[in-house]
Amino acid sequence: MPISTAPYKRTYKHTKGRGREANVTCEFCKKRVPRYKAFVITKKFTVSDPFIMQQVDKRFVSYFTRKIYVCPACARFRGIVQPGKSVRKKHLR
Repeated sequence: MPISTAPYKRTYKHTKGRGREANVTCEFCKKRVPRYKAFVITKKFTVSDPFIMQQVDKRFVSYFTRKIYVCPACARFRGIVQPGKSVRKKHLR
């Protein structure tokens, strides 16, 4: 069994051949990356104005969630993922 050299953990499982997988757009830099390389973030829209919350019954306030895809370069730059130590550095100790 080969040792994984990627310093990140991704939860996406390949369902098709890699040549046929869809590309997604990074939300920050608009770069097109394969879906298996992208990191997924869920962003939520909430209402924080106390005046609106008093006027509206809390049962009817809806919170919108959306899925955001981020390329590996933006994920490292923005601190979404932290790179681990490489496999080679572990073996040099």
